[in-house]
Amino acid sequence: MLDRSEVGKRGYLDENFRLFHLKDSLAPKLDYHYHEFDKLIFFLGGKVTYVVEGVTYFLQPWDVLLVQHNMIHKPIINAEEPYERVVIWLGNDWLTSRSEPQTLLSTCFDVARQQGFHLLRTNADRRLDYMQTIQRLEEALRSKEFGAERMADMLCQQILIYVNRDILRDNTAKEEQESYHFDPKMEEILQYITNHLGEELSVDLLAKRFYLSRYYLMHRFKEVTGYTVHQYIVQKRLLWAGEMLREGTPVMKAAEQAGFREYSTFLRAFQSTFHMSPKEFCSQIKNGR
Repeated sequence: MLDRSEVGKRGYLDENFRLFHLKDSLAPKLDYHYHEFDKLIFFLGGKVTYVVEGVTYFLQPWDVLLVQHNMIHKPIINAEEPYERVVIWLGNDWLTSRSEPQTLLSTCFDVARQQGFHLLRTNADRRLDYMQTIQRLEEALRSKEFGAERMADMLCQQILIYVNRDILRDNTAKEEQESYHFDPKMEEILQYITNHLGEELSVDLLAKRFYLSRYYLMHRFKEVTGYTVHQYIVQKRLLWAGEMLREGTPVMKAAEQAGFREYSTFLRAFQSTFHMSPKEFCSQIKNGR
């Protein structure tokens, strides 16, 4: 489960969770992307801003970013200083299996999504907790001793419990204007799209609804999200369709509910994004892959 590099593995998680401790002297070029799993990013050092669903976060050491599955994001890295971080990828099935009805380990990601704010700024005491637990988790993942895998599993849960407790407390980071930047109008549009994926969505409709010129909407949307309006809507619809397929929704029904009026359009877009047909996608789910 322990790996020193995300290269070649980005986007794929076959284990319960994975931990990466990375330090780059050169600034890697990363485009906007998403994952089918949740991830925690513990920022340790460097000059980095992070864009998550159109909101830009200016990171400080031991900030924690919560990036839920299917959220579009990317880091913007200044090469003046080495970029160091600990990244933990979390499998959805693992999160569910380690949770109880009143103690869902995924709560922190749900709260961040609902608030539209994905930054957790830790205090000095909690930083020490995170530092020590992450070090113990790294040691357990390297260890061949009896019970090391069980120990690692429990330590990963412990980190998530800390994050959940902190995110559920009052968080003053959102009140610190220097910690993030967002475009209120674009944030409103992004939220509207997310809530109306199954309905008609177009540049003209959005421009009219939000009292913007068509040109300004297209230009500003691409600037904030890295996607054209059409690309973003199609991507979000596909990700939603993928979630419905995992839950057992029939393919044609998932396509329709996700807002695809033409099934042939859905098939082409699905193949392009997931590099397999919906039938193959469902087959992999049934086989537990």
